[in-house]
This record gives sequence, structure tokens and C-alpha cells, in this order.
Amino acid sequence: MDARIRIGIVDDHPLLRQGVAATLKRIADFQVVEQGGCADDALAIALAQRPDVLLMDVNMPGDCFAAVRRIDREAEGVRVLMLTVSESEDDAYSALEAGARGYVLKGVSGPELVQAIRTVASGESFITPAFASRLLGRLRRYQKQEQHRIELTHREEQIIREVANGLTNREVADKLCLSEKTVKYYMTNVMQKLHARNRVEAVTAVRRQWEGGAS
Repeated sequence: MDARIRIGIVDDHPLLRQGVAATLKRIADFQVVEQGGCADDALAIALAQRPDVLLMDVNMPGDCFAAVRRIDREAEGVRVLMLTVSESEDDAYSALEAGARGYVLKGVSGPELVQAIRTVASGESFITPAFASRLLGRLRRYQKQEQHRIELTHREEQIIREVANGLTNREVADKLCLSEKTVKYYMTNVMQKLHARNRVEAVTAVRRQWEGGAS
């Protein structure tokens, strides 16, 4: 039985991707199985190759968070480790909420990246230490918000559900026979109620509310 850790690498910067691959190929029990450059590639690699660990960037073509969510749901055994330059708490929280098992900043040393991969492959989580306390603070803020249920109107909930399904404002407007301006108005109201700074935070917050039993 092959005991090697099988790894996929998805990043839209070819030189960086190839550099990471070259570093990992020098590790005796690592096997780089496939590479890609966008969110769609990440999903395709996860489903077709079933790597033990899939390295993904946050900022590349496509909806990376949606891809992570689908991988978590549809590709059993594939553990996503984000490898990115983004120091945004929003990006880190959204990636972890979607199902990523780790979050590591580019520029990490080779040994540190190897440690992160081994940790995630073993079923544990790995987060760049500098992020740990920041994300804990974010989690506490969300917990405080969840102590009371956020009440949305029927139309607001109808619209945020479509946005959560991946529709754009224009697509939501067409589906619900509304103007795009009206959809934007309702989305602004929703984000204010949820204390969200963008659509990703709004969807994250409302999903957590639904999962907590809200209708």
C-alpha cells in the first residue's frame, strides 16, 4: 500500500505553483498528483484525483469559497489547505467556514509548509500562528451576534437564499422579477442587520443562523 501523502496544487501563478511543486517533490513521502490554476480546477482535481491534501490560493479565477464548500461536501477524504498571500480575516474565516482545514501564508518556509501539510493530512487543522488569535477574536464576535436571532423579512430572506446559492444580483432580480436596484437595496438591509461588511460575510452569517435552527 502506498503510504505517500498525495497532494494537489491550485494557484493561478505558474511560477509560484511550480516552485511549491518542486519543493514538495523533494520530500520522500509526498507525491504531487496534479496542478491547476482556478477554482474550477480545484474542484475537478479534488473529484478526479482525490488527493489527501489540496493546496489552494484564495485569490484566483472563480469562486474559491464555493469550490471549497463543494469539495468538503462531495470529495470525501480531500482536505483543503489554503496557501495564500491574503492576510484578510474575512478570507481566512470564510475559507475555514467553507471547510478548509488550514490557512497558511505564502512566504512560509519549506519546512513549515511540510509541517502544515502533514498536520492537515493527519486530520488536524493548521493555521499560521499569527492568525490564530485574530480568528479567535472574530469567532467570539460571531458568537455574541448569534446569542439573539436576526429577524429578516420574507423578501430579505428570499433574496439572501438566492445569493447563498451563488446567484448575482442581476440573476436574483431576473428570477424574482425585481429590478437589480431593488435587490441591492434589500441586500444592503440584510448586511446591516447581520453586521456584515460584504456579501461573503452576509452569506456566512445567515448560513450559521440557518444551521442553528432558524427558518
